[in-house]
Amino acid sequence: MPRAVTALDRIAAAVEGTTAALTRLRRARLLHPLGRSFAGEVTVWGRPGPPTGVPLIDRPGRYRATVRLSKGVPTPGGWPDVLGLAVRVHLDAGHPFDLLVSSAGSPPVLRHLPLPRRRFAGTYSTIMSYRAGRRRLFLAALADPESVDLGSSLADVAAAARADAPRLVLAVASAAGPWRPFGQVSVGPQLSAREDARLAFDPIGNLPPGLRAAGPLAWLREHTYRASQRTRGATPERASVSPAARSR
Repeated sequence: MPRAVTALDRIAAAVEGTTAALTRLRRARLLHPLGRSFAGEVTVWGRPGPPTGVPLIDRPGRYRATVRLSKGVPTPGGWPDVLGLAVRVHLDAGHPFDLLVSSAGSPPVLRHLPLPRRRFAGTYSTIMSYRAGRRRLFLAALADPESVDLGSSLADVAAAARADAPRLVLAVASAAGPWRPFGQVSVGPQLSAREDARLAFDPIGNLPPGLRAAGPLAWLREHTYRASQRTRGATPERASVSPAARSR
């Protein structure tokens, strides 16, 4: 017997229909359409103190990465915008971890909110929370004071990547605790516009073992990203393990 259609199913269909229509109108990504993509590398130092239960965060390692910096609306030039950073970590197990963070405040009360700013260096937060066992975690990319400056425009970002290897510090926090660095992401050579257009991230399905997305924002992201990517003909690289396996 077919499963009965629920009110949540109808809401999901409405969200995906609206997202698809807006994506067709924009003829590009609905969210963060203007960006630059780069080859990169993620280095994990490991977490000092009590482990999070997520091996990727707790254990030292080095991984190939794909990095995209973007503007959300986008506004002209160096005008304030909700800036985005997407990092695809190519894990040794053969599946990716897609970390998507947006410009936000650093204090606990502001790390839940996307905040416009002018410059690409600064705090980026996942906005939505994750669960690691019973713990609620947020992930972030923070400015590295020893890195070359990323500037205030995408052209500045590309110039910084040509001149050096800009870096951002990766950090983890509880809902109310301070950010605790556990690694860094470095930005390398720029990818072509065609490669940038083909990129499709899955921040809900592509998670490392021990970490799962939680809350209503995760549900909304799942449906909006899926509809936008399907409409523009982009297919995200998928993890090779099930969500149930990732949560163990």
